[in-house]
Amino acid sequence: MNTIVLVVIGIAAYVLGVILYSRFIRKGIYKLSESFKTPAHEMQDGVDYVPTNPYILWGHHFTSVAGAAPIIGPAIAVIWGWGPAMLWVVFGTIFFAGIHDMGAIWISVRHKAESIGTISEKIMGRSVSLLFTLIVFLVLLMVNSVFAVAISNSFVANPTSIVPSWGAIVVAIIIGQLIYRLKWNLPLVTIVGVVVLYLLVFAGTALPFSLPETFMGLSSGAVWIIILFVYAALASSLPVWSLLQPRDYINGIQLFIGLIVLYLAFIIGAPQIAAPMFNSELPAGTPPMIPLLFVTIACGAISGFHGLVGSGTTSKQIDKESHIRLVGYGGSLGEGLLALASLLAVSAGFASMGAWRETYSAFGSGGLNGFIQSGANIISSGLKLNRDFAVNLLAVMGILFAGTTMDTGV
Repeated sequence: MNTIVLVVIGIAAYVLGVILYSRFIRKGIYKLSESFKTPAHEMQDGVDYVPTNPYILWGHHFTSVAGAAPIIGPAIAVIWGWGPAMLWVVFGTIFFAGIHDMGAIWISVRHKAESIGTISEKIMGRSVSLLFTLIVFLVLLMVNSVFAVAISNSFVANPTSIVPSWGAIVVAIIIGQLIYRLKWNLPLVTIVGVVVLYLLVFAGTALPFSLPETFMGLSSGAVWIIILFVYAALASSLPVWSLLQPRDYINGIQLFIGLIVLYLAFIIGAPQIAAPMFNSELPAGTPPMIPLLFVTIACGAISGFHGLVGSGTTSKQIDKESHIRLVGYGGSLGEGLLALASLLAVSAGFASMGAWRETYSAFGSGGLNGFIQSGANIISSGLKLNRDFAVNLLAVMGILFAGTTMDTGV
């Protein structure tokens, strides 16, 4: 099967979900109000409670909830075949993820932007809240650890991604000052910021960087993990407008452009799907698809982590309650598009089914590097771009997604 067919089906379904279903939820269920005074105004402090342009907040929420999970999950779950994974990614995003994100933000906004753990105490009692908060802590610990390892591995495997990944932080700090201090025009700042970020990707291709193999008895990967957590600790303690918000916004725009490039490669190059629709020849040790498919593809369909972000940071920045639809449903939709792109890349980025089976010889194969390599094959052949640049572009995409989730999680 040709990827064009799946791209058209997936995007058409997402468009209908936005136009019809999210509108029904906004009007008929959540009854979002223009006149409701949000906590961002009621409790404004210039640090965490900051009324924010909905498009900036969309980028902040989208990149914070996404991380590398909607890339890694589908790139692993395709081992059961692309059919089940696509159904879950598309319909899970439309009927579950978007509504979940809208609901988490909405209920927090209506409760003075309190976290979901605090709200659970009011509704279900102290004991439930303590247990829930413990689970939240463990989930955040797990998410931050996994993403730190994923970023570290990518830095080691793709040294050309280091300059653009860290350069994006400097760009974000400057953008925050231009928007909030100097009141520059948002479209102008966006265009300049995105151009600079892509120039950094080009620069990174020519300027690879790597740490020494060992330092004070630690491997280079372990050193990167320490550096990442030091960065996340510093970033999370700054006012949200100074780094996290502009970083997530400009990264979101850059990453969305990267998605457009990938989808154009699917359409123009029209690669054939190499993976089976339903894989009947599973490698030994592969767990059953039910229920593991829904665990493997959590972000990219539905994930409780979104509720932590929605009630932990996003709800404090909602300018008008009506913006929840764009930020919540739109953020989930962006993640769904990323998950679909990842799934198609690892389904069609191989020369044959034999090459695909060679890569997917065990459960857990593929992952972030599988997406980077197969996606680069599709971009370089479909759009005739330099493959090294395509590899760096996708590596930076994965790293920036994971990084924005790490600092928000911390």
